[in-house]
Amino acid sequence: MKKALSNTGLVYSTDSGRMCPDCRQPISACVCKLTKAVPKSDGVARVSRSTKGRGGKTVTLVTGLALDELALMQLGKQLKAACGSGGTVKDGVIEVQGDHCDQVMQALGKQGFTAKRAGG
Repeated sequence: MKKALSNTGLVYSTDSGRMCPDCRQPISACVCKLTKAVPKSDGVARVSRSTKGRGGKTVTLVTGLALDELALMQLGKQLKAACGSGGTVKDGVIEVQGDHCDQVMQALGKQGFTAKRAGG
């Protein structure tokens, strides 16, 4: 079976190295990371607990933060360190492994965010 050719264009150039597939500029001069819009928010961080789709494992979710991707990743790192557990940042949502809702709300309060408990 023959694979279909993709129309993504140039991915590497001997002159400038790796190329961004979106703006077609060298990675060092990529402008599409700078132009990503910050999601709109009401200014309230919502902290909830979830087990869906995780094999019964509990995670603490933080949503509703109007931060860019880099700032969200840094805040996620600080929250994970405050709780002493792992986690990730996916699609504008900070996930901290385990049930740490109270610790996350305290850490967000110290950072100057308004935090609310969401869900059950």
